[in-house]
Amino acid sequence: MVAHEDVFKGTAIKRSQTPEELTVALSAFIPANLTAADVIFLCIGTDRSTGDALGPLVGTYLAGLGYNVVGTIDDPTHAMNLAERMAELPADKTVIAIDAALGQVTSVGTYMAINGPLKPGAGVNKDLPYAGTYSISGIVNIGGFMEYFVLQNTRLSVVMKMARDITSALVNVFPMHGSARKVPEEAPVKKKRGRPRKVKTEVSV
Repeated sequence: MVAHEDVFKGTAIKRSQTPEELTVALSAFIPANLTAADVIFLCIGTDRSTGDALGPLVGTYLAGLGYNVVGTIDDPTHAMNLAERMAELPADKTVIAIDAALGQVTSVGTYMAINGPLKPGAGVNKDLPYAGTYSISGIVNIGGFMEYFVLQNTRLSVVMKMARDITSALVNVFPMHGSARKVPEEAPVKKKRGRPRKVKTEVSV
């Protein structure tokens, strides 16, 4: 997962803390006429690592609701098969990539809605292809040191809650059976005084 141009292409719209905020962020750039039938959710990660199971969990939840999904707990999309599966995606579908990420301690449990692709594996120094027309990164733990150990020791309760939140937001943005998109009203942003803080990069795993 990411927050700067060196890890994703496009624009990170906003860091979200709730499914409602993520719904608003995604709706800001995903066309309203794009329906569930038009998209494939590319859920990246592995069931062999607690922290990296975020994508497959989202894929499992979405598949259970009838969405088009590549990557579940039973059949994950990971570093070894990502390129092959991306090559098999239908050209007429919009791909929305979902992946776990490592970042700052204050960012753990939050989400980034990205108007563009993300780069899986950047947090663990893997050179994998960019994925997604649009994408979502969920920050599951702290980055910067012993990344594989950190991922293995990420709390499952955190990952499962985040997976449910992402699923909820995607169901709001892409309702089934032709229902209207459900976008909650965005709360007004409180301006903070003082100098802006420098944002550190967060990277997909």
